[in-house]
Amino acid sequence: MKIDIHNHFYPTEFLKQLEKIGSTVGISVEKDEWGRQILVQHGNRVVTITSPMENVNQRIEDMDKAGFDMQILTLSAPSVDIFPVEVGETLARVVNDEIAQICRDHPSHFMALATLPFLDPDRTVKELERCIDELNFQGACIGTNINGLGLDNKLLYPFYERISDYDLPIHIHPRAPADKETYKDYRLGPMIGFEMELCVAVVRLIMGGVMDRFPNLTFIVSHLGGAIPYLAERIQNCYEAYPECQENISAPAMDYLKRFYYDTVSIPM
Repeated sequence: MKIDIHNHFYPTEFLKQLEKIGSTVGISVEKDEWGRQILVQHGNRVVTITSPMENVNQRIEDMDKAGFDMQILTLSAPSVDIFPVEVGETLARVVNDEIAQICRDHPSHFMALATLPFLDPDRTVKELERCIDELNFQGACIGTNINGLGLDNKLLYPFYERISDYDLPIHIHPRAPADKETYKDYRLGPMIGFEMELCVAVVRLIMGGVMDRFPNLTFIVSHLGGAIPYLAERIQNCYEAYPECQENISAPAMDYLKRFYYDTVSIPM
């Protein structure tokens, strides 16, 4: 069976909410020079909304043409954490419920990863449990940063602990880089900024001690792992050279890098 782990679906109601309230958090739904619907965050283009991202039937046709048996649906950037916590929780439930219905309607084609309101640990765990226990989701999707917070932030520890109990994977997908100006021209955000975000996220999970503290965590890194495969030896060398890189971990950096799974999708949208 061929399973596509990295693809994105934008529920209709979520897009409507972005059009309605997105401007309050720097998000706009626009058209690009070629007439395509795009999502822009603080001036940086983050997503091009293509037909299969909204149309399930089109998606199934494309899956058949490409020879994929199953897709695991996820919500991509900007996700829900850019909104206040209460709004983010509501939007997460909207996304998860609509995607769950798609999975029920097409059980031979789709499974899903949960969208979660990560800014509040209790709400995060509560929605994770609902998605796994009631909606039959197969894990969760997380951004490379949570409104600027690194993935080694202790705010995320309750989530890591609970999903470790389930023994289900976490898919890491880029979020808009914190440094907006550097990546503003020439669409540098989706071109290379996202990949740098993935590098930072992976190294923080290692050097911050998350992989040691929660040894059962399974991470799937999108976009071929960003530049991680090309920087692996350099990361290991820095582990050996800098004492602060050894403070929170009990093994060489390369050992942890081998514990991540890296998907094979690198086409920007």
